[in-house]
Amino acid sequence: MRQFWLPVATLWQRELLRFWREKARVLGFVGSPLVFWMILGSGFGNLAFFFPGALTLTVMFSAVFSTMSLIEDRREGFLLSMLVSPAPRVSMVLGKTLGSATLAWVQGIIFMGFGPLTGVWLSPAVLLQAVGVVFLISLTFTAMGFLIAWHMESSQGFHAVMNLVLFPLWMLSGSLFTAGQAHGWVRAVMRVNPLAYAQASLQHLLNPGGAAGMPGLRMSLTVTALCAAALLAASSLTAGRRQRASAA
Repeated sequence: MRQFWLPVATLWQRELLRFWREKARVLGFVGSPLVFWMILGSGFGNLAFFFPGALTLTVMFSAVFSTMSLIEDRREGFLLSMLVSPAPRVSMVLGKTLGSATLAWVQGIIFMGFGPLTGVWLSPAVLLQAVGVVFLISLTFTAMGFLIAWHMESSQGFHAVMNLVLFPLWMLSGSLFTAGQAHGWVRAVMRVNPLAYAQASLQHLLNPGGAAGMPGLRMSLTVTALCAAALLAASSLTAGRRQRASAA
């Protein structure tokens, strides 16, 4: 157990320390939710409906782009040293993922502080549930970012791929309009979009009146949790195959 959890804790701590030492990144981490809300949020009339979608977008981008450090680790040789160490590949994936997910989770909590400005007031019990859901979303998209970053050789390629994936996912998640307002193939895509379930879970908690026509809370949480588990498993398998190929 120690051989498994020690690398997890070490990599988790390393991600947090690396973030704290980059002061420009800290400034952007704290300021970007505020700027995003002031510019984008002010353009929507129904702020209470838009708030869960804006929170999802903030957490998603923070989670995914935090995993870009994996590409830097490959360049610096740190990733190779991890691959040849006796630590299980799963512990490496889990440590890196938890570190980046923690940062995205904290940024999501900061963004949630703007909720009262939109008329979103939560009881302590609902607030705790929302905080848990935000962490689950952070973990899901960090695992997705890890899986894609593992195959990328440059940060430019990673940015290009993720921008191509993330914006369509978010726009067809129910953040801007519900599936009932969509037509044809757009509605079909929204039904199978995993981000739609993550967004729906926050909508149920933060703005229940705007959740009409969305998947139920229990189903949304189940689908999001299954996506997180599947992406973590895929990341662990990919890291294991890469390590065995390198050894061969």
